[in-house]
Amino acid sequence: MDSLMERAAPCPAAQAGSVLLPALHLPLLPPHLYRPATSHEHKLNFRKSKEACLTYIQDAMLQKQWKRAAEFLTFYIESLEKDFSTEYMGPSEMIWRIGTEILCHHSYSSMKDFNSFIEQMKTLGVKRYLKVCLEHAFHLLCNGQTDEAYQNLSLAESWRFGEQTTAQDKELKLIQAYRGLLDYYSWSKQKNVLLEYGTKGTSKVQSTNDKEGFEDLSVEQEMHSSFRKAAVNLKEIIQIPGVWDVFVKCYVDFLKRHGEPKKSLISVLKILHDIVPSHELMIDFNTMLQKSKKRKKRRLGLEVIFAALDYAGWKENVKAWSCLARQVKQIIISEKHLDWIKQEWNSRKDWWPAFHFSRYLAKRNWQENESLAYEKALVAGILLGKDCKYFKYVSHQGCKDQKKRLRTLKKFVNKHSPVYLRISGLSDSSVQT
Repeated sequence: MDSLMERAAPCPAAQAGSVLLPALHLPLLPPHLYRPATSHEHKLNFRKSKEACLTYIQDAMLQKQWKRAAEFLTFYIESLEKDFSTEYMGPSEMIWRIGTEILCHHSYSSMKDFNSFIEQMKTLGVKRYLKVCLEHAFHLLCNGQTDEAYQNLSLAESWRFGEQTTAQDKELKLIQAYRGLLDYYSWSKQKNVLLEYGTKGTSKVQSTNDKEGFEDLSVEQEMHSSFRKAAVNLKEIIQIPGVWDVFVKCYVDFLKRHGEPKKSLISVLKILHDIVPSHELMIDFNTMLQKSKKRKKRRLGLEVIFAALDYAGWKENVKAWSCLARQVKQIIISEKHLDWIKQEWNSRKDWWPAFHFSRYLAKRNWQENESLAYEKALVAGILLGKDCKYFKYVSHQGCKDQKKRLRTLKKFVNKHSPVYLRISGLSDSSVQT
């Protein structure tokens, strides 16, 4: 940062610690901002001067005048060093935020400048140390310095100072999550290397070339080490309430490609379902559960897909409706576990009809996606009966080729209409929606 400021400043800057700084004649600054002042006078005008200087910095940044912004920031820092070295001030976060933004855009800025500046910022305030470390890691990653970012996160994760606050605990969890993500990245890269070697013939571990075999074995050991570290971090993270989408997706992919048993996958996805029931991986979760021979897991599968369809983002998800239609149909045909459907429907029967099964939606769904309309019509017919507006509209649509499929739909719903009565608890089939 110092080297950058030297290049940026149009006139000589004062050395830190001097009693009276030489005048720093920056463009557009009023005299009282750079003229040497007595301690008493400066104390009276400091707040006004600081606010004015920050206004100039903001104006320069908004106009993308990074050199000019750097000049003003240099003056701002020097003013603080000059007059308030013995009094408490808390400008470090402001300097960190402004300085980072300038260094990211300044034409003379380099990674060396950025790293030097960030290291200084880490020592300015204990409370924001972890935040600065996170931002440093992001900047390194954006510049392709993955190993350096990982090292930075590892050091930050081991950092401790005094009694840990709630905010610091959350920041540590974030650092842990990103370190786990980089372990996953390392594992994935190493696995791809081994797969590439595998396509060229037999494993190099069995090669007559001892050197190549040793290198391959080393990569494999490193890959397993990355897997273990990532698995520990990511498994712990996803149990904490919050939106961890990118981490969970990597963890699940991780377990699949590593050949972990389905039990482990189901355990992870169950945690995700409890935290984010609308997550896109819920379809995969439902599919796994439906393939299980255990009744408890198949029951959970029905709960998972119903819960996902409670969210507006899933309203037109064909795969989700297909999953629900298939499971409902299986239950109806087997005539077992109708109570599962009833339990799920009881909490939704007051709002799902308008949310999913109106005539307007039937018309729109049919126009935009016939497959979606068909799957929804099957579910609607079972849950709301053959007089449901959605089911009636869809079942009367279609050209000659589609009529056969729709007749099959009508026949199924009509045949199993008593199921609707059992699910709804009604005795009068004339009830319409």
